[in-house]
Amino acid sequence: MAGIGQHRPQSDPGRPALSVVGGPTSALIRDIIAQFALQEFGHLRAIQNTPLRPPFDPYANDINYLIASYLIPYVGLTGYVGANPNLQSTTAKSLVAGLLGVESGQDAVIRTLLYERASLKVRPYPFTVAEFSTKISNLRNKLGKEGVKDEGLIVAGAEGRISGNVLSADKDSLAYARTPEEVLRIVYGSGQANVTGGFYPRGGNGRIARSYLPS
Repeated sequence: MAGIGQHRPQSDPGRPALSVVGGPTSALIRDIIAQFALQEFGHLRAIQNTPLRPPFDPYANDINYLIASYLIPYVGLTGYVGANPNLQSTTAKSLVAGLLGVESGQDAVIRTLLYERASLKVRPYPFTVAEFSTKISNLRNKLGKEGVKDEGLIVAGAEGRISGNVLSADKDSLAYARTPEEVLRIVYGSGQANVTGGFYPRGGNGRIARSYLPS
């Protein structure tokens, strides 16, 4: 049986497969994990092959522009939250605190403006703003592969007592955290930190991002 690392999505046949060192040695476990990997390829293919029709135009109107603005900044926010405990120097901690303060403020403003328009339809699609936000959050959770760390505008909100969710937070109303690997999986749109695409077709330029890519 081919190694797990020898599989690649059929939607990207030109990308070389990455070899994996180590991993399960049991034939049964390798077989099951390989099945899971191929199923994930199918999920990604389904996402790629189900575009909005007509294509989403972020510049069409205020609502579209706000939705487009909501796509990526929140991912960075959760990345800063996740990185902060691992920082060693006070300089780095101070930098991330400053970045996080502004990013969280931006996210709060965008979500508030979207929340105000939650019940409006995003023309010409059959979805409301709230439904769009949920679909975006579900996709980011799926690509991140680490459970729910993203929520739309209408869910079981604060303390599970209200459906409004103007700010996304965990069960203790604390900000969600993501690792660098999770962030890369999402912004690449591939679900893999070592498969570039999405907003970064050539991959990120930072040291951490580059460490996941083949040299």
